[in-house]
Amino acid sequence: MSFTLHGLPVSSGIAIGHAHLVSHASLEVSHYILPKGMVQEEVNRLDAALEKTRNDLTLLHEHKPQYAAAEFDAFIDLHLMILQDVHISQAAREMIMAEHCNAEWALKVQMDDLVMQFEAFEDSYLRERKTDVVQVVERILKTMGGQDGHAPPTAKHDVQPIMVAHDVSPADLIQLKPQQFAGILTDLGGATSHTSIVARSLNKPCVVGLHHARELIKDNDMLIVDGAQGVVIVNPDKQILAEYRLRHSQLELERQKLKRLKTSRATTLDGTPVELHANIELPSDLDEVKDNGAGGIGLFRSEFLFLNRDTLPDEEEQFVAYRTVAEGMNGLPVTIRTFDLGADKQLKNGTKRVASNPALGLRAIRLCLAEPQLFKTQLRALLRASVYGNIKILIPMLSGTAEINQTLNFIAAAKVGLDIDGLKYNPSVQIGGMIEIPAAALSLHAFTKKLDFLSIGTNDLIQYTLAIDRTDDEVAHLYDPLHPAVLHLLSHVITGANKAGIPVSVCGEMAGELAYTRLLLGIGLRQFSMHPAQLLASKQRVLTTNLPEIATLTQRMLRASDPMKIRDLLDKLNA
Repeated sequence: MSFTLHGLPVSSGIAIGHAHLVSHASLEVSHYILPKGMVQEEVNRLDAALEKTRNDLTLLHEHKPQYAAAEFDAFIDLHLMILQDVHISQAAREMIMAEHCNAEWALKVQMDDLVMQFEAFEDSYLRERKTDVVQVVERILKTMGGQDGHAPPTAKHDVQPIMVAHDVSPADLIQLKPQQFAGILTDLGGATSHTSIVARSLNKPCVVGLHHARELIKDNDMLIVDGAQGVVIVNPDKQILAEYRLRHSQLELERQKLKRLKTSRATTLDGTPVELHANIELPSDLDEVKDNGAGGIGLFRSEFLFLNRDTLPDEEEQFVAYRTVAEGMNGLPVTIRTFDLGADKQLKNGTKRVASNPALGLRAIRLCLAEPQLFKTQLRALLRASVYGNIKILIPMLSGTAEINQTLNFIAAAKVGLDIDGLKYNPSVQIGGMIEIPAAALSLHAFTKKLDFLSIGTNDLIQYTLAIDRTDDEVAHLYDPLHPAVLHLLSHVITGANKAGIPVSVCGEMAGELAYTRLLLGIGLRQFSMHPAQLLASKQRVLTTNLPEIATLTQRMLRASDPMKIRDLLDKLNA
């Protein structure tokens, strides 16, 4: 029987193959009371499972395969950290001792408590870390039950199989040898889940959030995975199968052609140069940046150096990380954003603060100014690294002149401190500001007067302009980059920066969306920063764009107030 499933597309492409179902431990565990004399034995059973799980992860860490994604070490470190968290280990032991319950039940209760805490986070990346908690507990339960769940896939008819799982941890994914699969499907997960990240790094079509795929799909069912549309076709008829095989061949041909653009300059048909930069989280992302021919790093999210750890990175550790990226880019620009921490991105060793509206709370530059020692340490590390490459410092969530002045004073003080210590730095390092608050966009003159460059964070700018939480399923459909108010703000900032002679880029999701490339070019944008995997496709769109030809359509879009008319004009722009 043929049927279609719809989920969240997280890694594009088309995969055709037979289903390989990945087993998983059920978290619907039983609850029973133990005789008093068996309580210590149950604690010992839990400890043994924790130790074996820890050893398995450590062994996997030490002997990771060559095809493991760059983020793999961080995945394993995070799972080891969760495994050692007192909420999982110590709290489960105490519950067994106090309530005489079985270890499985104690683990389940502690897991549910941790998941509730993660669900309260506003940041989508941190909120999806609840999946890692579940994956760690699931792994312990598998160990206690003597399961491994890692039977190797069997290829049918000389085609790669497609992985179908309720959920799969990064460790399990690596053990299943993901390079053997044509695509990956899961019931759970989101755009920033680790499964999605691994799939993108391996360039495998992936659809997550399918809900019931693991129940509905049978082993060896023929599947078509459309990673761009989030569609899965189960047991397609011959006509649909032939159509998708043709599309798959065309995509493969296009992918090979795109590789030829790696060394080409990004220039429009009328000869206008465009800069295409990459967004990264960690120094380990550099290989992918180079493989896709990035002209620089447009956004290094430095907060990822601070998260998921017990101690803060000191000045030396930060300096080494920033220097590594600067040297690795061989003189190309490297824009490093000071940490966007606070509110829902709490440090593990910091004082947790419950905010009624975290997105509008103590975060980013507000937290930096409230924690001067933390900010000073990062600024010193950034300045020291500036002599090893073309580093630029980017400040997030600025709202006006007062914060700009305070930030510049901190930077000046950090330079004085380095002078006293006899440490070198680039005295002319450029300082830029993020435009992600409507107030910043409307106060543009202060930004162009005091800063060296600007970077538009469209994700937050759209969210704050439309008063919509893009991570809330009930209102996420209202999140609209093409809303007239959003387009007016973008045009105001880009046009104003260009008139002032200040470089301006877009580093939010809009920069990597091909549908918006020509629109942004028509408004006047000449620098984009995006995920490395999006660079070559974006370069192709730039190379096939004639700016004089799109000028009229772009202006009509900016004047339009009807959403349907704007979308019709966008279709014409991309025709």
